[in-house]
Amino acid sequence: MALIALAADKGSPGVTTAAVALAAVWPRRVLLAETDPAGGDLVYRSAAAHGGPLNPNTGMLSIAATARRGLVPDQLWDHVQPLSGGLEVLVGLGNSEQAAGLAGLWPTLGHAFASLADSPHAAADVIADCGRISGDTPAVELFPHASLVLLVSRTEPEALARVRDRAAALAGKLNGGSRVAGPGSPMVGVVLIADTGSAAKLASQVNDMLVHAQTGARVVGTLADDPAGAEQLAGRRRGRLDKSLLIRTARKVTADLYQQYGAAWTASAHAAQPQQPHQPQQPHQPQQGQPQQGQYAQQAHHVPPTQPTQPGQPGRSAAQGRSDGRAAGAGR
Repeated sequence: MALIALAADKGSPGVTTAAVALAAVWPRRVLLAETDPAGGDLVYRSAAAHGGPLNPNTGMLSIAATARRGLVPDQLWDHVQPLSGGLEVLVGLGNSEQAAGLAGLWPTLGHAFASLADSPHAAADVIADCGRISGDTPAVELFPHASLVLLVSRTEPEALARVRDRAAALAGKLNGGSRVAGPGSPMVGVVLIADTGSAAKLASQVNDMLVHAQTGARVVGTLADDPAGAEQLAGRRRGRLDKSLLIRTARKVTADLYQQYGAAWTASAHAAQPQQPHQPQQPHQPQQGQPQQGQYAQQAHHVPPTQPTQPGQPGRSAAQGRSDGRAAGAGR
């Protein structure tokens, strides 16, 4: 299974941008799920594959009724919409009031997300944008089902202090009081949003801080603090997105994650279904001749996704296509 949950402790460090960037270069088929109980952002900033707006009623809102009757992982695809470019998205709630309709269903969703990687028909990893998790947000009920919980943080001292404390509390909660991830428990990691010039040094220092504080968490990578790249990713700015610092660093984070965990994820999927999974005959399926993994970046942004040479090994970039400099998920 491979459910990767992204969240933040406080503020707006860029969880949605990080989730979209990682999904855009993910080396396997991936579903991006907006699971922030406060509401999603993509319906406001991204265009659908047909060029019009995304439907706010198809996604987390529509899945509530289905989940109350039980949820088979493949049913998730009935509520998915493709962005312009092909990235498959489960659109988030419109506002926090709608979260009441999902009360009690978050563990069911977490299990379905985690099990989707083992589907014999339409296997995919899931990257879940959980937003802020301070307080009693129900999104934390997804975390026990995740392979990784990634806390996104900027590098101001107060932000690092909060992510340290949040990582320690979260690791303890997920591991029954212990801060060491046991069998079947998710690892807690930290993704830093930092200037590329100081990213390596900061990552080392923050990792040392997390180890010294016995949080059980580790820094798994850094994403560039790249406002221009974020604007391109959202479709609000033209340019070579594949050359942006944001996408280049996202590519490295995904390659590093697969170097560490890819073998285990692949083994899990292969154990459940050794045959090559076929694509579901859903309305959102790409047409013949188009990418079959929702490869948003390659199809529209022309951001080459990392391709692992073999399970557990670092990825390599696919051949690059020409870019028209236009972000696929154009904002309305």
